[in-house]
Amino acid sequence: MSLIPKKITCIGRNYVEHIQELGNAMPDEMVIFNKPPSCISKTLIAQHQGETVHYEGELCFVIENNRPVAVGFALDLTKRGMQSKLKEKGLPWERAKSFDGAIVASDFVAIEQADIPSLSLKLFIDGNLVQHGHSSHMIYPVQAAIDELALWQQLQNGDWLLSGTPKGVGEVKSGQVFEGQVLLNETVIVSAKWQTQ
Repeated sequence: MSLIPKKITCIGRNYVEHIQELGNAMPDEMVIFNKPPSCISKTLIAQHQGETVHYEGELCFVIENNRPVAVGFALDLTKRGMQSKLKEKGLPWERAKSFDGAIVASDFVAIEQADIPSLSLKLFIDGNLVQHGHSSHMIYPVQAAIDELALWQQLQNGDWLLSGTPKGVGEVKSGQVFEGQVLLNETVIVSAKWQTQ
C-alpha cells in the first residue's frame, strides 16, 4: 500500500526520553505541526540548501474515518540548527520541518485497531541500531491523538499521522544506509532502506 496524503499531521514531543535528549520542556498539551505532501521524497538527503539535516524515525499511520488503518515507517527530517533558532525567537518551525524532501517513508501495511499497542519501530544506520521505540511509550496514544485532533482539525481519509519520535535522533551523513522497520509483536511487518544522497 503506497498512498499520497492530502496532509501530514505530526505529533511532537510524544516520547519522554526524546524530550529529554533534546533538552525540551515537557508539554502541557499535545504538540502538533503539519507538513505538506510536497515534503515527501524517495531520496534521503543529508543537507538541504547547505544546511545539515537530522533524522527522526517514526511510526506513520494512514487515517480513514478517524481511525488508523495502515502503518509504515517514516523519517521526519529536521534542520535542527534552524529549528533551535526559530524556537528561541518564538517563531513557527515550518522552515526547519516542511522543506522539500523532509519526509521519506516506507510502503504501508493494513492493521487492525487491536494491533496498535503491539507496534514498535527500529531504525538502523549502517547496520547499527540507533532508534527503538514502542507505541506503548507514547505520551499520547495514537487513537487519543486522533480524537483530540478531531476537535479542531479534522483528519481526512488518506491523511498521514506521524506519531512521534523515540530517542536516538542525530545527523544524517552522506553515504549512510538507513533501514527503518515496523514491528508487530517483534515480527517485522514492513521495512525500507535508503542510501543517503
